[in-house]
Amino acid sequence: MSSVKLPWTLRLVFAIFGFILKAARRSNGTINRSLLNFFDPKTAPSQTPQHGVVTSDAVVDSSRCLWFRVFTPTCANPKDTNMPIVFYFHGGGFALLSAASFVYDKWCRRLARELRAVVVSVNYRLAPEHLFPCQYEDGFDAVKFVDSHFDELSVSGNPKWCFLAGDSAGGNLAHHVAVRAGDYVFGRLKFMGIIGLNPFFGGEERTESEITNGNNPLLSLDLTDWYWKMFLPNGSDRDHPAVNVFGPRSSSVDILPTRFPATLLFIGGLDLLRDWQRKYCEGLKKAGKEVHLVEDPNAFHVSFMFKQLPEYNSCIKEIQDFMQKLVKKD
Repeated sequence: MSSVKLPWTLRLVFAIFGFILKAARRSNGTINRSLLNFFDPKTAPSQTPQHGVVTSDAVVDSSRCLWFRVFTPTCANPKDTNMPIVFYFHGGGFALLSAASFVYDKWCRRLARELRAVVVSVNYRLAPEHLFPCQYEDGFDAVKFVDSHFDELSVSGNPKWCFLAGDSAGGNLAHHVAVRAGDYVFGRLKFMGIIGLNPFFGGEERTESEITNGNNPLLSLDLTDWYWKMFLPNGSDRDHPAVNVFGPRSSSVDILPTRFPATLLFIGGLDLLRDWQRKYCEGLKKAGKEVHLVEDPNAFHVSFMFKQLPEYNSCIKEIQDFMQKLVKKD
C-alpha cells in the first residue's frame, strides 16, 4: 500500500475505520455492536426516487432478521422483463455492516442505476453471534424466497437473467450460494453468472501477497485472521472448505456442482487476498468452468467502491460487459 498515493480523505477514513474496529473487538471474542452501529449509519428504503433509483424492503424471516432491499431504476416499467436481477451480498468479514448500511445502500443504488438492473441486497446474520453456515443458509434462503414469491413481490426484471454478486465476504458468500443453487430446482429463477469482487478466500498457508500486503489499512492480515476466527465453527482452521474452496479438505461435493454459472472475478494486485483469489480462479478453470478475470495491479481490497480512485468507474464497465455478453447468449 505504500506505493499507492491515496487522497488524504481516504487515508483519514481508513484510519478512523481501523481505530473504531480495534476498539470494538473485545478480548473475549465478542464485538461491541453498540459502538459499531453508532459509526455505521443506516439508510431507510424510499419510494421517492434518489439518484434514479427507488427502494423497498421485504422480510424473509423476522426471527433471524433475514430481509432484503430491492433497488429498482426509475427508468423501469412495472414488471419490466428487459433487466437482469442481481442478488448482492455485502462485505464486512461476515461480522460487520448490513444491507441498510449507508455505504452499501449507496453502492447498490449505483449498481442498479448504471447497470440498469434490479439489485436485491440481502441482509444476513453476522458472526460471531451466528457462526458458519448461518450466512450461507440466509443467502440461499433469500434467493429461494424470491423464487417462490416472485409474482407477489412485484420484482421487476427478467427472472431468467439472474446473477449472484458480492464483495469481499459477500463474494465468498455468492460463490457458496451458487454451489447450493446448482443442485436446486428453481421455479422461476435462472442464474447466469457470478460477480466476485475481491472475494474473501484464504487458507492455513501464508502466501506471498499476504506477507507483502499484510498491512493494508482496510484489510490487514491480523484482521483477516480475526474475521475467520469469528466466522468458523470452534476448532476449525483456515483450510475449512468455506475458506479454502479448493483446499485439502474440500470434496468434489463441496466444490462445484455441474450447473455452476460463469464467473467474473476481480483481483487487486495490492490486495493481500490476491494469491488466494488466483488459486480460486485456477480451481474454477481446472473444473472446466468459465472464468473472466479482471486483475488491476494498482488496486487494493475493494478500492472500486471509492469514487476518488480509477477502479470506481472501470469496475462498473467490466460488470456491464460481462452481464451483457451472457444475456445476449440466452
